[in-house]
Amino acid sequence: MSEAIIVDENSFDAAVLKSEVPVLVDFWAEWCGPCRAVAPILDQIAAENEGKIIIAKLNVDENPNLAAQYRITSIPAMKVFKNGEEIREIIGAMPKPMIVEHLNGII
Repeated sequence: MSEAIIVDENSFDAAVLKSEVPVLVDFWAEWCGPCRAVAPILDQIAAENEGKIIIAKLNVDENPNLAAQYRITSIPAMKVFKNGEEIREIIGAMPKPMIVEHLNGII
């Protein structure tokens, strides 16, 4: 069963921007309750769509440069990357059907 992978400033380029499949990056922090609520949903999406999309988690407190680069002003924030480009942004914690709806046409 696939789960979210952890990315940081050292692995972001290889894991996200150079991925052959779309990557949803979950920008989160340990202290963020809504971030913790959405985490198991993202793990489910990763498991159900293995090979179609990668779910990556990036801790904004530990990686402030990437958070700033991708204009993260509130969390949870999720950005979908395909072929090295940001193609979709999902802001806030939401139920699984809403996240899946945002991913329609991507997975």
